[in-house]
Amino acid sequence: MSEHSHHHGHSNNHAHTTDAELAEILDLDALILGSYLEAATDWAAELAPDSSSIIDVGAGSGAGTLALARRFPQASVTALDRSAGMLAKTLDAARDFGVAGRVDTIEVDLNVAWPASASADLMWASSSLHELADPERTMAEMFAALNPGGVLIVIEMDGLPSFLPESMPEGSAVAPGVEGRLHAALAGSGWNQYPEWTSGLERAGFAVERRHFPTLGSSTPELASRYARSFLGRMASALEGTVSPADLASLEVLLGAGPESVERRRDIVVRGHRTAWAARKP
Repeated sequence: MSEHSHHHGHSNNHAHTTDAELAEILDLDALILGSYLEAATDWAAELAPDSSSIIDVGAGSGAGTLALARRFPQASVTALDRSAGMLAKTLDAARDFGVAGRVDTIEVDLNVAWPASASADLMWASSSLHELADPERTMAEMFAALNPGGVLIVIEMDGLPSFLPESMPEGSAVAPGVEGRLHAALAGSGWNQYPEWTSGLERAGFAVERRHFPTLGSSTPELASRYARSFLGRMASALEGTVSPADLASLEVLLGAGPESVERRRDIVVRGHRTAWAARKP
């Protein structure tokens, strides 16, 4: 998930999100919507089965790094991120999962330059490419750093995660369709924007194919509620002046402590959608 705090890969216009807050939402996203990670790493293994060196570009809290380490038990995985705190969390998670011996980190600002030592058979960039100041330059740098025949997997969220049903019971204090309107307002202000990467990847020299990964969240009601509160809470500060007072009031109800709060609802279902590009270096 991206969170526009320029951790290269995990940033969605939440300018005041701390590392701890960001790590929580990334971990919840991976825990609840993580089936796309399994599907996408399986795809990567089909395309580059013999990869012995992997780079996670914009590793965030390390969900992709761990998924890659599990899927490629023979490979070393290097996590790149601008945030030292996120990289420390990635290493902690790698120790917890017993893969620390195969996981390394590089603290780097990719807006400055690609790290000279970072070459690989497989690269993974999940919700990170659109955060860069000059993604086409970085794609060219990744192409140069990939070994011949190597593969770059780029993943983006097609839209923000959703939690609410379209219809509401009669008399509800939450307006029907409010979530779609909130998402539209955020899209209008630039949240989660990215181009169709195919042409840029092709200009960098890659041969490209695409896949779509719809995901229905798998979680307990408590985890779903935590994710909904965390995500909707981050939306709230960005929505002032962009949506109707009625929709802001609905958001306040959801984030409150009353009977229609996210913790007390029984109709929360987490849904997400990802598109992935596989870009092969000849």
